Amino acid sequence: MSFADHIRACNNFDRGRVVPLLARGRRIGWLRRDNAAALTRFDSVFVVEPEQVRLVAEGDADTVSAAVDDIVEALVVEQSVPKWRNETFDVMARWGEPPIFRLDRGAVPFFGVRAYGVHLNGYRFIDGRMHLWIGRRAPDKRVAPNKLDNIVAGGMGNGHGIFETLVKESEEEGGIPEALVRHAVPVGAVTYCMETELGIRDDVLFVYDLELPAAFEPKNSDGEIVHFELMPAERVVERVRTTEDFKFNVNLVILDFALRHGLIAVDDPEYLDVASGLHRPLD
Repeated sequence: MSFADHIRACNNFDRGRVVPLLARGRRIGWLRRDNAAALTRFDSVFVVEPEQVRLVAEGDADTVSAAVDDIVEALVVEQSVPKWRNETFDVMARWGEPPIFRLDRGAVPFFGVRAYGVHLNGYRFIDGRMHLWIGRRAPDKRVAPNKLDNIVAGGMGNGHGIFETLVKESEEEGGIPEALVRHAVPVGAVTYCMETELGIRDDVLFVYDLELPAAFEPKNSDGEIVHFELMPAERVVERVRTTEDFKFNVNLVILDFALRHGLIAVDDPEYLDVASGLHRPLD
């Protein structure tokens, strides 16, 4: 196990195994070829061609969303995708544009559309030594049960902005009040593209750092985290290097934190692997 192993695992995307999903002449997703074939019978919404799939449903975002959701429901019945609790993500060709439609979160990898999330590194110093608050995911989580996680992490649902999502997830997952969250520092984004059992995860994670006061102790209220532990930061980084204890994408967020805070020495043999591997180009 190494830092590079985690980066490669999150970037195992193989262009030869997918076809682009297009809307209005622009790519909005990557469909694995078996998933593309499963859409053939829904030709009033998607037209499946040998090397691409086109969204042909017309109308505003509400109309297109309803048409796509009917297909998602059929795929759920066939157990091709899971159905999440009525949580939807905006689908757009490029960040900041108006959504073309909204897609149930469980179907996002099937269609390979880009998803956006927010992660927060919560840290404090004890006797001059940096520590990170680390959470353990609940055993009933659909993705990465029992794995270690950032103090706060969550997907960006439709209609929610970046900071709004950060405030919401911070309160629910870590019990961090908004007055404290307002001190969080935006430090960039981590990007990756990976194939999973369901399809393609093309993800952008907006990252924040927040130094938390000594008196603060996180408390989870949504049942997604079962335990928090304050760990020395260098031990967290070494655990990333040597184990698979963390959720797959959290490894990348921690490596980004480690680079920015000097926790990986510039002469470390893996320094360049990490520095060059956390920001997959967005095409």
